[in-house]
Amino acid sequence: MSDVSDRPNRFPWPPVIYCVAIAIAIVLGFAVPLPWVPSPVSDLLFAFGWLLVVGALGIDIGAMRTMARHRTTILPHRGSAHLVTDGPFSFTRNPIYLGNTMLTLGVGLISGIAWFLPLALIAAFVTQKLAIEREERHLYARFGKRFRDYAKRVRRWI
Repeated sequence: MSDVSDRPNRFPWPPVIYCVAIAIAIVLGFAVPLPWVPSPVSDLLFAFGWLLVVGALGIDIGAMRTMARHRTTILPHRGSAHLVTDGPFSFTRNPIYLGNTMLTLGVGLISGIAWFLPLALIAAFVTQKLAIEREERHLYARFGKRFRDYAKRVRRWI
């Protein structure tokens, strides 16, 4: 890996991780379907899934717009030019990854494919290990005390 102050990763892990999780969930949903809850609970889960998807898209778009306003990269394998702490970043240090996890969970609830649920959590864990922890080291190397103070104030996920 290159110097952590230059960039956190050489490869953009998070989008790949979530796409692989979604693909595996779909394949497993057809190959090894798990039982789903009956109606009316399934109807409530379907509605909640749509709320998760809408919320996820709102968080993702808000985070992307905030990063663009601060003129820093959204790409997870590029170095950050500025420490962003407002907008969605004021309640989670990783709003895009939170949004991706919510989106994956929401699609699982909408589709009724139970495999989405554990795979969303696995994707979040793998993202934390392969991306978030490295990104945090990068941000600390770039912004020092400012990032440490921000990390004390705002949780990693929620």
